Amino acid sequence: MADVSDSDELWIFGYGSLVWRPDFPHVEQRPAIARGWARRLWQGSTDHRGVPGSPGRVATLVPMSGAEVWGRAFRVPASDRAQVLARLDHREKGGYDRVRVPLFDPLGRTFAAGLAYLANADNPEWLGPAALRDMVAQIQRSRGPSGPNDLYVTELAQALYELGAHDAHVFELASALGWRPGPPPPREGGRTDEGGLGE
Repeated sequence: MADVSDSDELWIFGYGSLVWRPDFPHVEQRPAIARGWARRLWQGSTDHRGVPGSPGRVATLVPMSGAEVWGRAFRVPASDRAQVLARLDHREKGGYDRVRVPLFDPLGRTFAAGLAYLANADNPEWLGPAALRDMVAQIQRSRGPSGPNDLYVTELAQALYELGAHDAHVFELASALGWRPGPPPPREGGRTDEGGLGE
């Protein structure tokens, strides 16, 4: 797990529910891009969007050459660092570890080493890829303490749409769940998140 010293400027990179519901103190937020990663709903959730025996599907990052993930970066003041990390460690306790990722702005300029929570394939909640129809069926029937799994997916798709990002994996799932965006708004620079479900 990535350590954070008291002298570090702390930027949290949100690419899942943190994009639209950070729920922690911050003094600045901005669009951010992590390169070399793809967002996939391959992590099981038995504490937020599902329950034991009926896990929901939530986002993680998987390494992928040439890919990039759009999200939001949140700058946390030093006075709130310990509280924010404790809150996020609890929120992301279902298989996630802290990792450092270089963050870029929409024009391709690096601005911070962000802290992201990432779930690897060796954690006990891992679900991995599946056929679209199977993922959709699982998401439709899953519900946990934080609400229904399908709302998580459509909220994420809407937040990415409003950010000006395109994520083929998330948008394909959200569309199959009934989400219908308008034309993507224009954005400055950068590339889109590409790559379909693969299975």
